[in-house]
Parts: sequence; C-alpha cells; structure tokens
Amino acid sequence: MISEKIINSLKGSSMIRAMFEEGERLRKIYGPDKVYDFSLGNPEVEPPVSVKKALQNLVNSYEEGLHRYMSNAGYYDVREKIANYLNREKSSQLTGDNIVMTCGAAAGLNVVLKTILNPGEEVILFSPYFVEYIHYINNYDGKPIIVPTVKDTFEPDIDAFAKSITKNTKAVVINSPNNPTGVIYSEDTLIKMADVINRKQEEFNTNILLISDEPYDKIIYDDAKVPSVFKIFKNSVIVNSFSKSLALPGERIGFIAANDKIDDVKTLVDGFILCNRILGFVNAPAIFQKVVAECLDAKVDVDGYKKKRNILYNHLINLGFKCIKPQGAFYLFPKSPIEDDKEFVKRAANHNILVVPGSGFGCPGYFRLSYCISLETIENSLPAFEALAKEFR
Repeated sequence: MISEKIINSLKGSSMIRAMFEEGERLRKIYGPDKVYDFSLGNPEVEPPVSVKKALQNLVNSYEEGLHRYMSNAGYYDVREKIANYLNREKSSQLTGDNIVMTCGAAAGLNVVLKTILNPGEEVILFSPYFVEYIHYINNYDGKPIIVPTVKDTFEPDIDAFAKSITKNTKAVVINSPNNPTGVIYSEDTLIKMADVINRKQEEFNTNILLISDEPYDKIIYDDAKVPSVFKIFKNSVIVNSFSKSLALPGERIGFIAANDKIDDVKTLVDGFILCNRILGFVNAPAIFQKVVAECLDAKVDVDGYKKKRNILYNHLINLGFKCIKPQGAFYLFPKSPIEDDKEFVKRAANHNILVVPGSGFGCPGYFRLSYCISLETIENSLPAFEALAKEFR
C-alpha cells in the first residue's frame, strides 16, 4: 500500500526525532530531571511579550471574517509590512508582491523547490546541512549534490563548490546562521560564491537560484552580522519563519521573499502562490499572519541563549572536546572523540545525554547539541558530560 519512496525514507528516518523518542523513554525510567535531552531544536523560551499582546488585541477587537480564506499568498497588508521590514534590514526594494506567507520555513522551502525543479535537476547543499533538505529535494524528484565545507570554519569550500556546478544545477541552498554549526557565512565567502554562480550561469546559459534559509537570523551573538543575500546574489530568495525568532514553532508561520532584481520575478512569485495552494498548504494561518506583522522588530531573549551557549561551550572545551564557538542559532557541533559518531551518541545515552550524530547532517565524526532547553537542564548535565569525557581520555 505504501510507496517505495516513503519506505526508503522511513529507513533513513530522522535521527533527531529518534533521539527525541529515546528521551521520552528515558524520562519515564529516570524522571525528567535526570535526562539531558539536547536532541531537538524546540525552543523552551516563551514568545516575546509583544506577541502575546498582539494576539490578545486581535482576539479582543475581533474582526468579522478573520477565519476565512484570503489570497493564497496571504494578507496583502501583512506582506507589505514584511517587505518594508526586509527593505530596512536587507537593503532591498521589495513590495508586498515579492512576499508569500507560508506555513513556516519548511513549507516555504517545499514551495520554492516545487516551483523551480524539473525531475533530475540538481540542488547543491553544503555539509553539514539541515537533515530534512534531502527529503524536500526528493519530494520533487530533484537530485541533492553535497558539497563539503572547510572543517576549520564550516564555511563553504569555494573550489569544491565551483566543481560541483553543472548544466543541471538549478539551485543552491544555504542556511546561515547554520543548523547544526551555528556558523554565519561571511560576506567574503558569499561574494566568492556569487562570482562562481555568475561564471557558471554564463558558461552553461542557465539560471541558478540561491535559496537562503534564515530562521535563525535574529539569534546572533557577539555583534555578529548576517550578510544580506539580496545585495550579493541577483537570483535569490529568502525563506524565513518565526519559529525560532519569536519562539512560535507550533504556529507554523513564515514567508518567502523573492529578490526584486530577478528577471520576471512576477512569474516566479506566481509559481510560489500556485504551489502554496496545490501542495495543500492553501494559505498560512490567518491569525498568526496578523500577529507576526505587529512583531517584526521583536525577538526572543538572545542574552539567555548566549548564557547557555557559554556555559555549555566552555564546559565541553575544558573537558577536551573540540568545537567552533557558534555565532548564531542555538546549537553546538563538537567533534566526536571517536570516529564513529553514532557509537559516541550511544555511549552518551548511557549517561542520559541525548545528542544527535553528525552523520544525520551529512557530516560524520561530529555530534549536535541543541541548547534551546532550560538552563537548569544544562547545569544539571555538566557532571554527566564529565563522566562521558572520562570514557574517552
């Protein structure tokens, strides 16, 4: 009854979810305070006060028709507000016509890929990459092409990137700040990537779309900056969500923004709107479109995340682990002390520490920790990490 494609996908089901389920099992045995679950990027923090006020105001001043369908692209007034916000932040010149509201970034990425891909066309990813990208590309019979990053920085390897582009390359996906490393791709790296893309487009007489997945663009530390892809790449779209920046993952609200410099951008956006409908999303959630439009300058407590990052990062470094200090997002991606990262993850689970092997992100030999959990859990986990480290000395 079930398709072979889904059977194969089930066999390689998400290691993140597998570790989360293991956490549920261990909590029943040892109690929640004795299990240190770093597996899932599910923010423990509450949304900013402005989000709650916007929701309350919307409910208290109830508009007739609030629960009806609207344009498949979303409310135009909301899209205009997002366009104006991006123009301030990204030095772009967008209007509401460049924006499509989506059911989070996941839906946005699927809409973009559905719109642009013909069967067999290639999408370049940089490892480590968000685990679901492979599935999203496979949904539309595209072909993922994995390109390594420079291990000292986790930024794209420009030479390897240039060699990976063919006449069948349709898109390049970047995720910065990055899940799982927390690295922000530098402006210099992005400029070099754009030069490569421009040369290859001319060589093959093709168009290559740069898709920038940016759900962590407001969770940044130490005065780091996220470069504007709209200033660097002509053929570019941004996919974003409010799941992380406003701690609203369960509300499934995000958007696609198409660079106004794209040739015939209207047809591209029309494709996004069509695919938003025919993929079954139809439109983004009505109430939360209105809510986020009033909270575009808000963000969660980044200082709280920074404190958690510093405690965990410093502790692991002092124990001998090697790790790049994250510039953004809420993940650490340390090197495994043994080559077999899956075996290391099993050994960590013996100490009730739940982390995800780097293999799931296309980068074996590492492991990911999500520190968007409570400060208490992080502090309670420190002795367990000490015991784990002793096994590998």
